[in-house]
Amino acid sequence: MTTIVERHKTLEKNITLLGICSLVVVAIGGIVEIAPLFWIDNTIEKVEGVRPYTPLEQAGRDIYVREGCHTCHSQMIRPFRDEVERYGHYSLAAESMYDHPFQWGSKRTGPDLARVGGRYSDSWHVQHLRSPQSVVPESVMPQYGFLAERDLEVPDPAASLTALRRVGVPYTDRDIESALADLNAQADPEADAGDLAQRYPKAQVRDFDGDPKRVTEMDALVAYLQVLGTMVDVNAPAAQEELASEKGR
Repeated sequence: MTTIVERHKTLEKNITLLGICSLVVVAIGGIVEIAPLFWIDNTIEKVEGVRPYTPLEQAGRDIYVREGCHTCHSQMIRPFRDEVERYGHYSLAAESMYDHPFQWGSKRTGPDLARVGGRYSDSWHVQHLRSPQSVVPESVMPQYGFLAERDLEVPDPAASLTALRRVGVPYTDRDIESALADLNAQADPEADAGDLAQRYPKAQVRDFDGDPKRVTEMDALVAYLQVLGTMVDVNAPAAQEELASEKGR
């Protein structure tokens, strides 16, 4: 025991030796953490129901990021009792696997939006975006009523989906070819949506902003908000398997 203590004191007093030993320990720890990643294709286990966003939802997500909504609202419900009781089941990694960039994080000024889809009506979202204080008096959120006045302009929806496919989002050739038609059809209940529902399960097709004569940025943003947290049934067997694996990590 005395020898071990003496050696440890020698290590503490010799800054060069301490630095070298620290580097070796950190290197070993880094190798143990990083090396396994070279032998697996994906660190996220897929869960049934998770799909890429429709062109309209993706356009809404781009607007969400453009307007800085992600700086005040996270999309990551942590596995704590207070968060689960307030926001719903805690977030699964697979739910954000096609998000670029993802919205995980703990910084919140407003509530977490990971499971806001279907919680409120379209009209509530529109009113909240137009005048946040009219529905939440204590809100410090700025007004976004101008989104309802702007026609949705996505220069090339197909190019957007192609770029996402290059980083791993599994859009098919059919999805890319139909991107522009899908974008317009999802916001127009009178339009022929074709096989949109088959390619994008649980996609909601309707007028979102209350003005069926045009497709606006408000349509896109509300469509995005209404899909958040709705793709995965957290009680399904596949989801339960991921929950079990996450708990074991």
